[in-house]
Amino acid sequence: MIQSMTGYGKATAELPDKKINVEIKSLNSKAMDLSTRIAPAYREKEIEIRNEISKVLERGKADFSLWIEKKEGADAAPINKDVLKSYYSQLDSISRELGIPCPVPEDWLQLLLRMPDVMTKTEIQELTEEEWSMVHATILEAISHLVDFRKQEGAALEKKFREKIANINSLLEQITPYEKERVEKVKERITDALEKTLSVDYDKNRLEQELIYYIEKLDVNEEKQRLSNHLKYFISTMESGSGQGKKLGFIAQEMGREINTLGSKSNHAEMQKIVVQMKDELEQIKEQVLNVM
Repeated sequence: MIQSMTGYGKATAELPDKKINVEIKSLNSKAMDLSTRIAPAYREKEIEIRNEISKVLERGKADFSLWIEKKEGADAAPINKDVLKSYYSQLDSISRELGIPCPVPEDWLQLLLRMPDVMTKTEIQELTEEEWSMVHATILEAISHLVDFRKQEGAALEKKFREKIANINSLLEQITPYEKERVEKVKERITDALEKTLSVDYDKNRLEQELIYYIEKLDVNEEKQRLSNHLKYFISTMESGSGQGKKLGFIAQEMGREINTLGSKSNHAEMQKIVVQMKDELEQIKEQVLNVM
């Protein structure tokens, strides 16, 4: 079963003094592109977190976030008054020197509280094995939810692909009745040109030889067979499991080559209409195959 590269997963863990939130979302990308935002208390585990994500997701642009919500009653981070005063003094001096209007009092406070190191937590808490075990399990749960989401999206993609492949296969079968008709029209057009337009005698045996050569150049049986094989290969590849996105993309490209050749060789209005319909179905496959892991 194929998986989409689009997904979302979230999980939480409750600790005595805080709540741990883990969120991961992914979009399509040619390779694994992972960005992380991790609360300072757990940054020492970033490499381990990245490894856990990469070995499961394989491909896609993923954004991982791990943040902490302090519970009511938990100690708040103190305001470093000395740092705040220093920022105020410097900003006020620069404002006067450059003639820049000072903020109103309410804005001053909001501005200063956002400055680096104004809000500080003086004590350093060591990450215990017990706490990390719980956080690690929460990370795995979020990844699992993401994978489930990807599988659901993958099932929808597979249904769409089967529909489009069946449509192309049906259109391919519609070409056959026009092939014999096309040969007769080519022969009739050349004969009429010789007899009516040019009014000349011609060697009928030579004409037959030239017609055979001309019709062989327009023969599309090989293209039809190759396209049919590609359609079957696309389905079998899709059924072989996840991680087939690139391969499905290559097969879709080969399908496009055969459809284009059919169009250039068709030399028949109805056949060309069918080829245009095939191209439309294939373009929809190409658009969606970019989302397959």
